Amino acid sequence: MGRILVVEDEKAARHALSAGLSSEGHHVLDASDGEEGLRMALEADIDVVVSDMKMPGMSGIELLEKLKGEKPNIEVIMVTAFGTIETAVDAMKKGAYDFIQKPIDLNETRRLVRKALEKRELVRENIALKEQLRDKYKFDNIIGNSPKIAEIFQVIAQVAPTQATVLVTGESGTGKELIANAIHYNSPRANKPFVKVNCSSLSETLLESELFGHERGSFTGAVSQRKGRFEIADGGTIFLDEIGTLSPTVQVKLLRVLQEKEFERVGGNKPIRVDVRLVVATNGDLKLLVEEGKFREDLYYRVHVVRIDVPPLRDRSEDIAILADHFLRKYARKNNRNVTEITDETMAVLKAYDYPGNVRELENIIENAVVLAQESRITPEQLPQGLQTYVGTPDSLSIPIGMSMKDIEKEVIKATLTQTGNNKTKTAGVLGIGIRTLHRKMEQYRLKK
Repeated sequence: MGRILVVEDEKAARHALSAGLSSEGHHVLDASDGEEGLRMALEADIDVVVSDMKMPGMSGIELLEKLKGEKPNIEVIMVTAFGTIETAVDAMKKGAYDFIQKPIDLNETRRLVRKALEKRELVRENIALKEQLRDKYKFDNIIGNSPKIAEIFQVIAQVAPTQATVLVTGESGTGKELIANAIHYNSPRANKPFVKVNCSSLSETLLESELFGHERGSFTGAVSQRKGRFEIADGGTIFLDEIGTLSPTVQVKLLRVLQEKEFERVGGNKPIRVDVRLVVATNGDLKLLVEEGKFREDLYYRVHVVRIDVPPLRDRSEDIAILADHFLRKYARKNNRNVTEITDETMAVLKAYDYPGNVRELENIIENAVVLAQESRITPEQLPQGLQTYVGTPDSLSIPIGMSMKDIEKEVIKATLTQTGNNKTKTAGVLGIGIRTLHRKMEQYRLKK
């Protein structure tokens, strides 16, 4: 049984179709024209639309095209008069499930509706299976459809089943810890401990004790023996964030763990053997630290077996909308708020912003907006003050007929610079050109740098 919408301008035919489908147990709604049908289909949870092809105002074909653009999973069955088979075939090319001819055979209509519902159910099951798969492999929090994110998924899938040490690089807030999570939970060690340590948050003495443990009396305050994170992670994975901040002493001990699989606790002399997979992260340049003598070269090559570079959000702006929608649902649920929509104007502002704090900043912006929203939509007024300068930024450009290609290129570059808040890197990415090419063209067209 499903939710069916009948769109038919002839009253008798509309009532006959509605009654015939209701007798099957379906929940049937009806509309007398295309405009009303479109509104009802977009507002209600409709499974199948049965629509006349020829109606005053919006035609059945126009209704089909708009529905497929907004809700592509709705199945549409077209009703056509005798002698318009070519039009019906054209409708199927545009996404219609099937068509029926007038005079309408109710039994045939019921059969087609059942088949359309079966197809829709299969689509739902396929979506559900994909979501279950994402949950199973813990990829659900790495959100994005950009080529760079797709490449990261591929690398995770390849490296996770191995024992290789992984170096994850990227600016703060890009989601490096999520990558480490995905690697661990897709590995044979998934049922073993996953231990996380932020190396920059502890002093040298405390970090050494935290990682390797200590013996009783090894330093002031060490009133009892304590296991370190490497012992706790035995058989599993340890994630060391901001590895570039490690002191020389801790670097030596870490190198030994990687080479020999053993270490001693602080103040101890008994070797402790462990089997731990290492994932490390940094928001800096480890190679530069090696050149400056701040990071051991031998350790660098030990942790640099496989490298995953997580791009900043400004370099994958196509993911902003999907991330924003994800955070909207997450925090509306968490805070029990009936906030269900981000307006187009608000989304345009979000897409134009540069995000120095990356995904973490976008998440904070959406959570704040959800909490402060006065209605079911997030409007630009709910965004932080720093984003207000982007309100009203154009997201389209009108090009008059007859304009030269040179002038068109100049106007497109100007408009894109405006949309990105004069961010050159983001502008080059949106336009699909290199940053040097952009600077050259800005100079050529005498655009303000």
